[in-house]
Amino acid sequence: MTIAEGDMVLIALPDGTDFIVQATNDGYVSTHMGNILFAELIGKEFGSFIDVGRRKAYLFTPGIVDHVFALQRKTQVVYPKDMGYILLMLDAKSGDRIIECGTGSGAMTLALARSVGKTGKVYSYEKNARFLKNAEENVRLLGLHDCVVFKNSDIEDGIEESNADAFFLDVPDPLPVLPGMISTLRGGGRFCIICPTANQVQDVLKELRKEPCTRINVWETFVREMKTNPDRFRPEDKMVGHTTYLVFGTRTIWKES
Repeated sequence: MTIAEGDMVLIALPDGTDFIVQATNDGYVSTHMGNILFAELIGKEFGSFIDVGRRKAYLFTPGIVDHVFALQRKTQVVYPKDMGYILLMLDAKSGDRIIECGTGSGAMTLALARSVGKTGKVYSYEKNARFLKNAEENVRLLGLHDCVVFKNSDIEDGIEESNADAFFLDVPDPLPVLPGMISTLRGGGRFCIICPTANQVQDVLKELRKEPCTRINVWETFVREMKTNPDRFRPEDKMVGHTTYLVFGTRTIWKES
């Protein structure tokens, strides 16, 4: 596939450094190996390379993980190691209606929007207007803005949607909004609550006992990268450890006494 003007391009330098840029007829990116003119990218094939100094840099289509790490961030983001598991546990798929509370920088919004596609919709609530504007820009860069309805609103003031297929909650204090979250889901709708600390998990679990939901479980994910030298194959010296606890559940249409 040929790179056209306006396409997003991942430039992969030989030392492992990546840059995500937009192919335009003007501008450039300055790297430690030399400058790369954006105009030089247009007409190249994805998977091909350009010369940077005396080295070669490959040109790829950026994936969702590449975009997450390159986001303009105003807040902490959901790590890809958690993101993939969240999407699976929420059963996020084409055509779904998903509510997200706590847009932040829009990392999870991107993943949810790509999952629901053009036939679905993500309703994303964020009370901080500065965070929301930044998230909107990040989503627009990936061409997913038509899949998302952004709302500059505090969810404690109420949620307009109902009968949603899934709910993703990532706010500093989830306890006050748990009843409202559950009520917006259809019967069988799934939810995920982000809880950074163990004490918060305990409080959430106690509160969920009062709500019409079941199949409650808590997960913590760990992923360990390996060195790719075949003669010295072993784990990398550093890894991302604890990021958050993930509380999952499913709404029922009646509450057990």
